[in-house]
Amino acid sequence: MSQNLYLTVQSLTKYIKRKFEADPHLRNVFVKGELSNVKIHPSGHIYFTLKDDKSRIQSAMFKGAANQLKFKPEEGMNVLINGDVNVFEASGQYQLYVQSMQPDGVGALYLAFEQLKRQLASEGLFDQRWKQQIPTLPKKVGVITAQSGAAIRDICSTIQRRYPLTEIVLFPAVVQGPQAAPSINQALIQAEQYGEIDVIIVGRGGGSIEDLWAFNEESVARAIFSCKIPIISAVGHETDTTIADFVADMRAPTPTAAAELAVPSKEELFDRILQRKRSIYRSFSNQIKTERKRLVNVQQSYPLQYPERLYRPFIEKMSALDDRLVRSRHELTATRVAEHARLAKMLAFYSPNVRIKEESRSTTLLTERLTRAMQIELRNKTDHFTASLRMLKALNPLEVMDRGFSIVYKEGNVAKSVNTLTVGDQLTVQLQDGTLQTEIQSIQLKEKEEDK
Repeated sequence: MSQNLYLTVQSLTKYIKRKFEADPHLRNVFVKGELSNVKIHPSGHIYFTLKDDKSRIQSAMFKGAANQLKFKPEEGMNVLINGDVNVFEASGQYQLYVQSMQPDGVGALYLAFEQLKRQLASEGLFDQRWKQQIPTLPKKVGVITAQSGAAIRDICSTIQRRYPLTEIVLFPAVVQGPQAAPSINQALIQAEQYGEIDVIIVGRGGGSIEDLWAFNEESVARAIFSCKIPIISAVGHETDTTIADFVADMRAPTPTAAAELAVPSKEELFDRILQRKRSIYRSFSNQIKTERKRLVNVQQSYPLQYPERLYRPFIEKMSALDDRLVRSRHELTATRVAEHARLAKMLAFYSPNVRIKEESRSTTLLTERLTRAMQIELRNKTDHFTASLRMLKALNPLEVMDRGFSIVYKEGNVAKSVNTLTVGDQLTVQLQDGTLQTEIQSIQLKEKEEDK
């Protein structure tokens, strides 16, 4: 058979792919099954296997479609899928390319809500230890909501009625639709940068779960958690619950209730002040009564009835101390007079003129003795120096050389014996007036007495 009749693998795969694409039953198909081997790629694509109890098919959901999901696909989740079936040429396998996905049996938004709630709870964002205290008497209340909605009107009217001293600062935000989450986050940043805001109310009026969904976004939840200003969440009606309610420092069922939680009631403050006033009055009245009673008791006490008995012992003690002081002064004066007389006698005995004469005679004698001793010592040192010079002169080698002697050196060392020399050695001979170089021609040893 001719080789021209054989197809390449690529050609066969392309043919099969065209068949898949031409089949209208493989376009816009609706399939339900269980997710398996779910892999969310960093690029945003989602790859998984869709299976039932008898078959399975490889599936892919690319980033554009995946970004529209309100929930996170998880292992074992039953889903309803809409998409196309086609062939992946590189591997020759057919795949389901998913365009949309929703949970089977539960709404996508509800599932996304539960997933995010579970994730943030595991991270500790709902823990009570992170909740900030709402100030008792706020000077400025920040409000993040729609500029023209009913929520801002309810909040303003409630605060003006309850505590008109508070200033309301509105940070307008989109609270519904795709732009709502970024708008709320930006408003939170503006409120922090504004400064002097004591508490923030974040919320809007009621609506469907889709209308309130911005307050279930992860970015909004993390922005509320990161805000350094206490936040009261007021989203929807009393039965509505959002992720923002769990993350906020306090949850209010409605915007009106949030305003009531944010500021105190002036009537309640007046009542509290009146109660404090009464309490202080009663306290001071009781204190005055107690002190008056103590005063009466003190006035009627025995010491105050006979006050002279209080200071009589002190007068007697002062008199005794005064007598002791007089006696001590007289004794001290007598002692000082006797000491003065004794010192006067000693001073007369050690008169300066007498001492000077005695010290002068002593100095003269010592000078004469020192002079004689120096003369004797000088004479002894001179004699010793003269003897040392004579000895040095006698031992001086140059003096010996003047009598015809010389010194022989070999390599810088004095040659003291012929036993250290050999014929041919170069010698240096030191004479009285110079040196000369010579070479040994012959050596003759001195005969010993025994050899003779």
